[in-house]
Amino acid sequence: MAKPLVAIVGRPNVGKSTFFNRIAGRRISIVEDTPGVTRDRVYADVEWSGRRFTLIDTGGIDMRSDDVLLSQMRHQAQIAMDTADVICFFCDGRTGLTTEDSEVAAYLRKTHKPLLLVVNKMDHRGLEDNLYEYYNLGIGDPIAISSTNMLGLGDLLQQIVELLPPPDADEQEDDEHVIQLALVGRPNVGKSSLCNRILSQERTMVSDIPGTTRDAIDSPFVDADGTHYNIIDTAGMRKKKAVEDESLEKYSVLRSIAAIERCDVALLLVDAQEGVTEQDTKIAGLILDAGKAVIVVVNKWDMIEKNTNTMEDMRKQIISDLKFMSYTPVLFLSALTGQRVHTVLAKAKEVFENYRRRIPTGVLNEALADAQASLQPPMQGGRKLKIYYATQQAVCPPTFIFFVNDHELMHFAYERYLENHFRKSFQFAGTPLRFILREKQKEDIRS
Repeated sequence: MAKPLVAIVGRPNVGKSTFFNRIAGRRISIVEDTPGVTRDRVYADVEWSGRRFTLIDTGGIDMRSDDVLLSQMRHQAQIAMDTADVICFFCDGRTGLTTEDSEVAAYLRKTHKPLLLVVNKMDHRGLEDNLYEYYNLGIGDPIAISSTNMLGLGDLLQQIVELLPPPDADEQEDDEHVIQLALVGRPNVGKSSLCNRILSQERTMVSDIPGTTRDAIDSPFVDADGTHYNIIDTAGMRKKKAVEDESLEKYSVLRSIAAIERCDVALLLVDAQEGVTEQDTKIAGLILDAGKAVIVVVNKWDMIEKNTNTMEDMRKQIISDLKFMSYTPVLFLSALTGQRVHTVLAKAKEVFENYRRRIPTGVLNEALADAQASLQPPMQGGRKLKIYYATQQAVCPPTFIFFVNDHELMHFAYERYLENHFRKSFQFAGTPLRFILREKQKEDIRS
């Protein structure tokens, strides 16, 4: 059984994300004194009094606006409420009860879900009189808290736990590794569309307006084979000079970079109509520097006029443009029509297995001996490089130690030759390889 879901809802700027981050124990949702900062549903697993549950942060609900983004935010919040086991309705104790609060409350009463009325920003005793007016909403006793000052949070969490459905015997963390997939790329290349298509639901907001996705949105998912994934939809990353230093977008980009750091496999989305751009190359560099497995996903393939060799020609061009990660698989699909979207998870699973592949020392050294027999190690200044043996130090990414007589004799070209030989000998498509050269007590790390 999946962990119970607890949705945090309310009108904009009542402190939902501040509470979410406090309970999650880290800054997941972007917090800014600007209405509409949170747009999608953001999830975090938490535990209180021995019960584990998933907290869902949502965008502010505006029941009347016809604005496209505000309408989608309202839709995302409604999905959260529909799937939740418990709903926490947040209001702002400083401003007092508003017409917007009453409209949201009227909607919540129709859900027939366990409901907690939370009055946030109750930072001092002078605000206590404001609590009484919230009884007019007719949805139970108001619970006074201050997310900023961490007042009343324990009492609220205890009431949440008391309203959760009885624990199932299987409500435990699965020991199986959850494959972390990050969808990254420039704005408007179809990351959210692909996420929604894979999940077969409107998990994240989709719009032609650049910057619609602001947070890194986690979506747990289990495929037909029972493989567990966490799909991380991220904000589009523009060129640095196009992002203002103090803008919300700056924090969104930082979340995208953090998503790369915590993923196993990065799905780098490229617009088929534009090909690999300078910014795509920079994002690919971030993935390489983080040592993550990668798949290049060419989206909007349905928009391309094709002939017999179109796909293969573009594949070669992409590999040429991304010379430093020529090991990456390239997928061609359309998130809009669903064309070949089914190939994404299968390829991600394959690449992840390569990412954590461990080669027995004996087999590794047989491949090393074959490589040296085919091409002798280089000489420099009358001295020849000697590679005594190799061993695998780590996985994710596969990392190998070469014991040599002098690491300075290892020419870059020969190191690249060994990498290519290992890739031919073993299944390492999609994953970087790291080499460590060790001689006596010295070591030189190259990747």
